[in-house]
Amino acid sequence: MTEAIPDALRVPPGPVDLASIETDAAPGFDGKKKKGKGALFALGDELADLQERLWAEGTTGSERRVLLVLQGMDTSGKGGVLRHALGLVDPQGVRITSFKAPTEEELEHDFLWRIERGLPKAGFIGVFDRSHYEDVLIAKVRGFADEEEIERRYGAINDFEARLVGEGTTIIKCMLHVSAEEQRSRLLRRLDKPDKHYKFNPGDLDERKKWADYQAAYETAIERTNSEAAPWHVVPADKKWFRNLAVAQLLLHTLRGLDLTWPKADFDVEEQKRRLADEKPPA
Repeated sequence: MTEAIPDALRVPPGPVDLASIETDAAPGFDGKKKKGKGALFALGDELADLQERLWAEGTTGSERRVLLVLQGMDTSGKGGVLRHALGLVDPQGVRITSFKAPTEEELEHDFLWRIERGLPKAGFIGVFDRSHYEDVLIAKVRGFADEEEIERRYGAINDFEARLVGEGTTIIKCMLHVSAEEQRSRLLRRLDKPDKHYKFNPGDLDERKKWADYQAAYETAIERTNSEAAPWHVVPADKKWFRNLAVAQLLLHTLRGLDLTWPKADFDVEEQKRRLADEKPPA
């Protein structure tokens, strides 16, 4: 019922036109909100099982891991994805790294230095809440780096991601695609609810004025880094229920593709059973 979602969201090679991708659609899924929420819940058992297998492999020397990269404009729902999609698996096997404005120490290094430090260990599902793509999005729109440096960074990102894949990391890149109108509604709801004021930043309204510039920056970044090793997916994000379902299905599709197995015991199982059977009850 949801298996068609990954292919429907994958960005084909070539130029990217975000305006042609509907933000309130549900590509690859035939159903509405109630059915979508039920479909998300139905993924839980298999997701949890596969994540545990990934973790188990990691304890016995496997280098495999998964990195989920979440990018999107403010209010696109990165936090919602973490709660509803990643909430289906054991949090002990998930590492979430949120990249804010770089610190003074981070600015002393190449832009990928802090990204390297946030990578998941073997057996983990790592999640980047924003990522190295900030350094070709915000940096481009706000002029924090010149065009020559931005061009260098596209190449550096491709090389970096190819290396990670070669070392055992499977990368899922998602651009949560929200409309300007839906963002406005979500910002207004934050202002209407005192318990949501902490989420509101007046600077977000300044960033909205650069909406077209950000869309153009996303289009270029996606096109330039949409590699076979680490392809992009554009996830319509106006419908929160579909956004969560889509990312969960992408994660499930990825874990299935790893053909994960339970590690074989490095001891004699039958011997250990006999020991327990012959054991005298503890005093």
